[in-house]
Amino acid sequence: MDTIANRIINIVEKTGGNKSDFARKINVTPAYISKFGKDPDATPSDRTIADICREFNVSEVWLRTGEGEMFLKVDEDQELQNIFAQITISNDDLIKRIIKSYWALDDTEKAVIQKLVDGFAKKAAPEG
Repeated sequence: MDTIANRIINIVEKTGGNKSDFARKINVTPAYISKFGKDPDATPSDRTIADICREFNVSEVWLRTGEGEMFLKVDEDQELQNIFAQITISNDDLIKRIIKSYWALDDTEKAVIQKLVDGFAKKAAPEG
């Protein structure tokens, strides 16, 4: 039987499979997340459900009932806003410096960076 506990473990696996990172992102302990793997009848609090849905873009209807799609559809602008929000609250000074430095470049310098990134992406893409 598919339970909310099973669906939480499924989300953990789909988002990287690391219970510690998952737990940290929703402000609970890894042991709290582990209990869902051990007890399929375990039920999270409403706050935990809301935090999972917000942090991982999960459909609350799917999480509670199993109906519909696991993840909500987001457009590119919303995805970018979510990324910037995460960067803003993170302690990752490197990414903040990279973004600020890029933004300060003129159009010609940005074109050089774009070409460099496109080259990296092409090399990293699987051959098909």
